Amino acid sequence: MARIISILSRPRLHALLVVLAVSAAELLIADRKYGVFSGGFGQSSAVDTSGEIAAFGIGFVCAQIAVAALGWRLAVWLSKRSGGPVQIVNFAFLYGGLSLIALTLQYQLHSYFSDALSFALLKQLGGGSTTDALLFAKNEIALGLAAFAAYCLAWWVTIKLARRFLGDMQPAPRNYPGWKWIGVAWVALFAAIVVIPQISSDGAKGLGRILAWKSVSATLAKATDFDGDGYGLAGFHTDSHPFDSSRHPLALDIPGNGIDEDGYGGDLTLVPIPQMLPETTVDGDKPHVVVVVYESTRFDVLGKTLDGKPVAPNLEAVAAQGSAITPAYSHVGFTTQSLKSIFAGSLIVPPGSPSLFRELKKSGYGIGVFSGQPEDFGGISEAVGMRENADSFVDAENLKEERAFSFAAQGSLLVDEQIILREFGKALGNTDDWEQPQFVYLNFQSPHFPYHHDGVPERFAKPPVERSEISAENRERVVQTYWNAVAHTDDALGSVIERLKAVGAWDNTILLVTGDHGEALFENGFLGHGHVINRLQYGTFLVSNRTIEGVEGPIAISDYRRILHRLLGSTVPEQASFAPFMHIGPLDEPTAIGTVGPALGVISLRFDRGEACFEKPAGCKDYSTLGGAERDAMDALIARWGSERWAAAQ
Repeated sequence: MARIISILSRPRLHALLVVLAVSAAELLIADRKYGVFSGGFGQSSAVDTSGEIAAFGIGFVCAQIAVAALGWRLAVWLSKRSGGPVQIVNFAFLYGGLSLIALTLQYQLHSYFSDALSFALLKQLGGGSTTDALLFAKNEIALGLAAFAAYCLAWWVTIKLARRFLGDMQPAPRNYPGWKWIGVAWVALFAAIVVIPQISSDGAKGLGRILAWKSVSATLAKATDFDGDGYGLAGFHTDSHPFDSSRHPLALDIPGNGIDEDGYGGDLTLVPIPQMLPETTVDGDKPHVVVVVYESTRFDVLGKTLDGKPVAPNLEAVAAQGSAITPAYSHVGFTTQSLKSIFAGSLIVPPGSPSLFRELKKSGYGIGVFSGQPEDFGGISEAVGMRENADSFVDAENLKEERAFSFAAQGSLLVDEQIILREFGKALGNTDDWEQPQFVYLNFQSPHFPYHHDGVPERFAKPPVERSEISAENRERVVQTYWNAVAHTDDALGSVIERLKAVGAWDNTILLVTGDHGEALFENGFLGHGHVINRLQYGTFLVSNRTIEGVEGPIAISDYRRILHRLLGSTVPEQASFAPFMHIGPLDEPTAIGTVGPALGVISLRFDRGEACFEKPAGCKDYSTLGGAERDAMDALIARWGSERWAAAQ
């Protein structure tokens, strides 16, 4: 008993051990996951020089001491003058336990979606709906809440036991450190947050991976946002004009006024950008038009084999008959805006824009929509006039009772291809149905995360990976499961072609098959789409059973409308070729922007870190250090972004 009392008589020593344990765990995770010290593929920097290590170390120690000191005082207050053992229990759960939970949640979330994930991106997953974004992850949220409830219960039980058996063994120590020393620690942390990004960019980027630093830095940035423009005197992006709300990072740059409002690329000089095709009707011969969208399907689907067998033989057969363009790039890497761009032919689709649905309806076409997702999700149907012009409209909302999953989020509704084919057959299954020219849109959803449901046969994945098993450690099974789902969708394409032949419509049909965006399968540590601008996440394909002439790649999915009108023989104004423009997050406040060209491949600029990334050669650099062709390419990208943004604002 005396030994126990001796051990428990040093609560501050135990508090220090808790801080050291949490700090060591966070440093190990930061390097393993993000390469903070060791660097790695796609990492623009590492904390690996003596100056960077010193800056990082100072910032890290300041952050841990300031947060831990405040945590200790809160633990003392919660203990209500109980003995030292109770204070240690409170501190261990309050600071140590919550820190480790936050680290674990961050690691797990980033193991699915990468550290590019933000709430803005979660809203995009929810088609712009915060509610749907939360419902999308409701299973994980429910599990997390249950785990947190269990954690709180364990904390409460441990406190009860400590008070009952150990509370009287050692009186409570004096309240140390005092508020004066806590104030000193926080002033030191604030100073470090302001100064370190100015003297060590790599050190600041490394500290941006540390929870305490990141949280306090974000809070301080908001507190010093004097002009209400969203930027303050802390963080990687500081507001160099703190009392001028028109000048800050990502401000709308007014062209030709001699002022660089956004701090990138100098004063904006407008450059040519693609113009939306005016409303165009079809005259003369009116062949049927069928557009098939493979959800989340990468550009390398063509030629992809597993176990010596092609994944998409029907798609390849169509390409052999007509044309294939790969990759074709999504602008945003997400479904809702991608579908709007496909049918309206522009980066931004204002309400009432010209679209294939509106144009072909006016040209005398029957309109059929058969989709495995809800087409009202994210305002798709409203933007392109889908529902208002459709003669047959069937989507996952109509077929909610036959959905593959029980998820409540609208964006998580998924109906299997065979059910969509059934509805297609009901509406347009007879030869007589095709006497009028038809425009049919079919959307097949199986390749969407989590890549498997009970309706998908096991062609290449035996057995398919379950959602709960999806992780980087199971990458090979995830890859097989994904391509297995793509094969299921491709089989549905084969059924569509067979039915067109059966009703005598095939020879008079223009078929376009595409994906809405790509998908990363843990390449470079990423899973999913729309989180990092690169060929895998943004690149998809365009395949047609007709020869597509006069198109020089690379193309964007917003080029499809113009391409289809040319195949239909419509009179289409000539337009110069434009490199695809890509972005993450809203066009006004993107996390990153990107484009693609022959010399450097896919390039992108991440505003949240000031990183300029290149595909050729692969790697990232600080934007401020660029020169030569790389600087010219980035400044041209910034001018393109500014011009697109300026046009959208008019």
